Amino acid sequence: MFRAVAMLFLILCLHPAAAALEGQIRKMTVETKAIPHPVEIAVYTPPGFDPKRADRYPLIIQLHGGNGSSDNLTQMAAILEAAVSEGLLPPSISVMPSAGRSFYMDYRDGSQKWESFIIGDLLAFMRERYPVSPGRAGTFITGVSMGGMGALRIAFKHPELFAGVAGMEPGIEPALAYADIKLRDRFWRDQSLFEEKYGKPVDEAYWADNNPATIAKRDPDRLKGLGIYIEAGDQDMFFLHHGSEFLHRILFDSGVSHEYRLVRGGEHVGPSVGPRARDAFSFFGRILNPPGWINGQVIAARRSIDAMKQAAGYPVLPVDPERLRTQ
Repeated sequence: MFRAVAMLFLILCLHPAAAALEGQIRKMTVETKAIPHPVEIAVYTPPGFDPKRADRYPLIIQLHGGNGSSDNLTQMAAILEAAVSEGLLPPSISVMPSAGRSFYMDYRDGSQKWESFIIGDLLAFMRERYPVSPGRAGTFITGVSMGGMGALRIAFKHPELFAGVAGMEPGIEPALAYADIKLRDRFWRDQSLFEEKYGKPVDEAYWADNNPATIAKRDPDRLKGLGIYIEAGDQDMFFLHHGSEFLHRILFDSGVSHEYRLVRGGEHVGPSVGPRARDAFSFFGRILNPPGWINGQVIAARRSIDAMKQAAGYPVLPVDPERLRTQ
């Protein structure tokens, strides 16, 4: 049963074909000591790519779903390219590693270290070989399903490395402790899969250390400078909207600014996925080029309302266009 579900994951994470690319995708391998073998990656460069460009391109690390591969970048790059053509974000370089069903994490037994690979060798490789942002301001990470889980975990554990993260229908459970996961939220993952990643028996503390909701709950202040986007369809066949909603509430209650979308009628696969990916890329565009939503009219109105708050004895924060822009 579980082998069949695993194969289903591979099929589900392949999105419908999009328009032909104008940019280019190249396959290559990255040598690393974090994984027992060289890692295959696919790199997308936009139309008119200039390898000597002084104004560096944003870098978007994309993580495929369970049992996918770097081949998935073909579909996602087409959506990215279309978003660029619509002016939703500037031309960007993107990379996707082939990671099987690794969860993109460092295994408890140390046999595979995918998180270490992504923030170490992969990031260094891209910055050495391509004219991409050398720092946090132009570096982003996103993923679908298992990739959404990996993107959120990596960004939450290393917010100093990323300007933004977008978790699309992330494969996360609505729990803060391993013992609280219900069968409904893990029926497609058998016990052996958890034990491969988290130890046998499962090291529940290690699971919590790598669970996005628990990470956010423990130290929300570390995330307040990170652009966070979470989304899922309300018809998700794997019930992944439960985990997304759970994480949204953790962040909301902790005062961590983020954008959350529960897509009405959206499934884990199908026609909704492309437009939803476009919206996620648009979120990165708004981080790179903030819209002019805070103008003189807004600030004047805010001051008036703040005066009413003060009169009612309600605490008032100073008018801060930067803070208001991210709420």
